[in-house]
Amino acid sequence: MLHAATYEGRIRAFLDYCRVEKGLSANTLDAYRRDLERFAASVPPEPPDNFPGPDALRRYLDSLFEAGLGSRSVARHLTTLRNFTAFLLREGQLQKDPAACLSLPKQWHNLPKYLSVKEISDLLEAPDPASRIGLRDRAMLQLLYASGLRVSELCKLQLSDFMEDLGVVRVMGKGGRQRFVPVGKEALAAVRAYLDGSRAALLKGRSSRYLFVTARGTCMTRQMFWKLIVGYGKKVGIFRRLTPHVVRHSFATHLLEGGADLRSVQTMLGHADISTTQIYTHVMRSHLRKTLDEHHPRA
Repeated sequence: MLHAATYEGRIRAFLDYCRVEKGLSANTLDAYRRDLERFAASVPPEPPDNFPGPDALRRYLDSLFEAGLGSRSVARHLTTLRNFTAFLLREGQLQKDPAACLSLPKQWHNLPKYLSVKEISDLLEAPDPASRIGLRDRAMLQLLYASGLRVSELCKLQLSDFMEDLGVVRVMGKGGRQRFVPVGKEALAAVRAYLDGSRAALLKGRSSRYLFVTARGTCMTRQMFWKLIVGYGKKVGIFRRLTPHVVRHSFATHLLEGGADLRSVQTMLGHADISTTQIYTHVMRSHLRKTLDEHHPRA
């Protein structure tokens, strides 16, 4: 544990760079900090750069996987390490990048979980529109599936971001990148019903710039919405692990199954790199394989 102090200054400088120069969100910075603190406590530095080499980094990633972390969590740790070592190389603190050649073993890759169209339909109908909370929750679920937003993006939407006349929402995504996402008529109508019939009652005379508010008049948080979506999932018989990100995956998968091109999906999801979106091509291949097996007479 004593060697963790060796990394402390480097980690602090990296996080300052991510916050000031890259403009990353507080959630991303917190994730980077947690990942690097775990790394610093686990892997001792090595000469000549006082930093572990590729073999040590590979063993560390393997240990995470063996400790029971999911493939997405291990992939996030790898991304954190890559960004950290690239920063140190640029700052002249490393002679070469020890993480540049690292890649996730094939067995670490898994397909994103997503719901069927029937399951999505049941989930969207789960909230009770006769109640103030139900009206809000239905609007949030409809908008989440219609736009594929990240849960943090959904919760941070402001009133001015809902551009009903244009049929879009304005989203401030990762790294401060702004995008406009088209929204279908059903979701627009659900949000309008919430604005007309529930939001003012929830605020009780208070003011808020946020689109979705709680009974206390505060902004809906990620944690609160996670609990809501799990509850509605159980209500309609979806007991496997359900998160807002599963709905985001469902949005992307259903678009591609309907014939959308990958670049359009990338834009709507707010992915900076097309390689991030390409995971859904695996979903499409899996779907095609299943279709062939089920319907071809000689499959």
